[in-house]
Amino acid sequence: MKYENIFRATFLARPNRFLAEVEMDGHKETVHVKNTGRCRELLIPGCEVWLTAPGNSRRKTKYDLVAVRKNTGVLFNIDSNAPNTVVKDWLAEQDYSRVLPEYRYGDSRIDFYMEKVTADASPRRFLMEVKGCTLEMDGIGYFPDAPTERGVKHIRELIRAKQEGFEAILAFVIQMDGVSMVYPNTATHPEFGEAMKEAEAAGVKVWFFACHVEPDELTISHVVKPV
Repeated sequence: MKYENIFRATFLARPNRFLAEVEMDGHKETVHVKNTGRCRELLIPGCEVWLTAPGNSRRKTKYDLVAVRKNTGVLFNIDSNAPNTVVKDWLAEQDYSRVLPEYRYGDSRIDFYMEKVTADASPRRFLMEVKGCTLEMDGIGYFPDAPTERGVKHIRELIRAKQEGFEAILAFVIQMDGVSMVYPNTATHPEFGEAMKEAEAAGVKVWFFACHVEPDELTISHVVKPV
């Protein structure tokens, strides 16, 4: 995926999870942060950030903060909408006969429902839930960076779907270069780690979408599908 308008700025502060203050062209600007996670290890005063301008005149903020360069020099995309966008594009290039986003299952909306036609004309049915990883420590990706009861609920739904005959997939889009695996951040949310263990034991597949990040672009470089 590619952003049409991209602008460099310097991060100053984050007064709440929705807004950030940045310095841009010598003046201070309040911008929307497209990620409600903590991002504490990324959004440090003085760091380089990248903004996009959606061009909606009815908005209170002109810009969205979508990328940040960590003090290690690595560029991170932190747009929470980007993972589903790049996965949707990737799925369109695969051999699925049908792909439906935002599929209603149980009490949740799972990110993608897919089908593949089989020789006996009975389609293989897939459910995929997508999570974006923006937390990296010592070259390893972790999720989540803040407790997510919603994330645990989605994993429980995938376990149930597997039991009901779906092929269930938990997919992590890694929004930085140089990382190809994600581990549960049990220090922040032990229940998420427990749910992941239960899911893998139940046959839910865990996929990792390794990505390349540019200020104006997020692209999938390869997909790791552990056996």
